[in-house]
Amino acid sequence: MGKKVKEVRLRKKLTQQQVADTVGISKSMLSKIENGQTASAVATLSKISEALEVSLSWLLDERKEEDLVMLPKSSRRARFGDENMGYSYELLANRSSLSGFEPTIVHVTPKKLNLREETYTHSQDEFIFILDGSIYLLYDGTKYLMEQGDSACFQGSKPHLFVPVDDNEAKVLTFFIDNPIS
Repeated sequence: MGKKVKEVRLRKKLTQQQVADTVGISKSMLSKIENGQTASAVATLSKISEALEVSLSWLLDERKEEDLVMLPKSSRRARFGDENMGYSYELLANRSSLSGFEPTIVHVTPKKLNLREETYTHSQDEFIFILDGSIYLLYDGTKYLMEQGDSACFQGSKPHLFVPVDDNEAKVLTFFIDNPIS
């Protein structure tokens, strides 16, 4: 993924500093992402994809966008991400340019391993459905308990975070939905 970030950045004739400033991270952090030296939260990756004007799914997956995407579990890429950052991800399909949404399973790290406390924002709205376990959804300053079978839809532009309730991993089906341009 880091190679793709660098490739697109260079093709668009952007410096690391320009992209880092747009995303709100340090130049050093962007360099580490490009060189594969660190994993990054989906919010950061989403902001990088926006800054580079490419889809998040394209950054995360090597397959090209298609009208029909069938992805058997046996062919799906294993989880990626840094558990200490609170999440790992499993991309379920490339986002079609027609659909405007991105299905992902977010694996919320057990409480004892989770170091993340800071909320984040991104430009896509989000729909979530708790597949397994339970989480606290911190959303715009309020804490909501969500258990298996619960769902929510919210604006990604407001501060939010999935927080583990206990020492069991939770699985959250997440759809990142492109916002209409106003």
